[in-house]
Amino acid sequence: MQFEFLLEQVVNGLVLGGYYLLIALGLSLIFSVGGIVNLAHGAFYALGAYVCVELTKHLGFGPSVVISPFAVALLGILFERFILRRFYAADPILSLLVTFGLAMVAEQAIRMIWGAAPVSTEIPQSFRGSVIVGDFLFSRYRLLILGVVALVMVGVWFLLQKTSFGRVVRAGIQRPDMVAALGIRLQPYMTAIVMLGVGLAALGGAFFAPITTVHPAMGAEIMTIAFVVVVIGGLGSFWGVIIAALLVGVVRGVAIHFEPAAGEASIYILMFLVLLVRPRGLLGERIEKFE
Repeated sequence: MQFEFLLEQVVNGLVLGGYYLLIALGLSLIFSVGGIVNLAHGAFYALGAYVCVELTKHLGFGPSVVISPFAVALLGILFERFILRRFYAADPILSLLVTFGLAMVAEQAIRMIWGAAPVSTEIPQSFRGSVIVGDFLFSRYRLLILGVVALVMVGVWFLLQKTSFGRVVRAGIQRPDMVAALGIRLQPYMTAIVMLGVGLAALGGAFFAPITTVHPAMGAEIMTIAFVVVVIGGLGSFWGVIIAALLVGVVRGVAIHFEPAAGEASIYILMFLVLLVRPRGLLGERIEKFE
């Protein structure tokens, strides 16, 4: 029974890691292409959850979980066009201050629109209950989330590695001067990356709305863990963020199994150990100044 329960916690940890991954990957992509650490990223996650809850009242959960990420991604166009675009060549401190201020504005706007009290939605009827595999018991909805995250990651990998769009984005990350010399404007690609990043965050909010508390400060709460995942994986590393998110989720799930109060602390201990051995993160680029 001890082993079975531990395995269940590992699977739950993978689901939790997928949850972190949807937020952290978008954060990493925006930093990689634009060089901006977007402190307002959690606000789009919260908006995805709130929009999904609101639409579910009228359309049901299925259409809502699809529409809400696209709606928030469209909002990302305005975010990139009127805010981020001004700071690509500016001092990074300025973008940090602006996105931090925007995150606070977004949180208060959510309070004004939906109120300060938590809201919730229910798990769809068809995904309630559990799936029994041998002696193991797994939540249907959590397995659905795990499957959706896997499909999304395959889709993002294909977009970045196997398409002309992805080739330009990767070239823009590594040699933006050469891309400019070829007459390719990176701004439209940056807009698309911001849309993708905030859309992924909103997708995470939408899918986790039925199993978590939806409240105005949820965006600020998730940002700390998202940064931990990005730092562990390595800034700008696609596979590093994926490995780090799943690792953080599993470590937290297993830690909770042995000591419920140790779940949060285990994440920061893991980050400390990784940075102690590899200051650039698991798959981050070499930093000569520190190594």
